[in-house]
Order: sequence, then structure tokens, then C-alpha cells
Amino acid sequence: MDRIFIEGLIVFAQIGVYDWEQQIKQRLVFDLEMAWDSKKAAQTDNVIYCLNYAQVSEFIIDYVQSRPFLLIERVAYEVAEALQQRFAIPWIKLKLSKPKAVAQANNVGIIIEKGQLP
Repeated sequence: MDRIFIEGLIVFAQIGVYDWEQQIKQRLVFDLEMAWDSKKAAQTDNVIYCLNYAQVSEFIIDYVQSRPFLLIERVAYEVAEALQQRFAIPWIKLKLSKPKAVAQANNVGIIIEKGQLP
């Protein structure tokens, strides 16, 4: 099984537990690894057999920008689950970062894995 990856996908979202955070858009950064059998795509050179990372990226951006969130944990789990359902991804590893959420740290976040590696 191959792994398709997307690194550094930036999405501006309404997220945070404080009232002032819900009034602004904050930067979130997604890094993903997704299990995918790319053999047929490689053999045929046909995009219809690929896990289309442009479509995956657009889906994440649209999903996250369509609603407010309090916690990055919710964002990570919902996005991972929605991606698995929408694109039939058997396994996904998602790292979600919220830069500058803690003044003394460059970055904070969560890493989750969902599904099974075939």
C-alpha cells in the first residue's frame, strides 16, 4: 500500500475557546498521510485511479471554513472521518497544528490516525 501525502496545507478557520477567537480567523496547518493503492494509476497514467490531492485539499478547506470550531481535536477527528468517507481512504494520519496558540511555543497541535493500513 502506498501513502499519498499533503504537507503544510494552510486553512484559516474560526476556532478557539475564547470569545475573541470566535471573532477572527486563525491559521491552521494540516499535514496528512493517506493509504492508497496507486498501482493502477501508475500502470495506466490515468488520474481517475489516483487519490486526487487537489480534491482532498479543497475538501479540507471547504469543510473547515464552513463552520466554527472550539477545539482542534474536533477539527482533526471530523476532517479525518469525512475524508475517509468521501474518498474511501482506508487509513489516514493527520497532523493538525495551530501555530502561536501558546505564546511561548512555535506550534501546538494533535496527531491522529484512523483506520487500518491494508
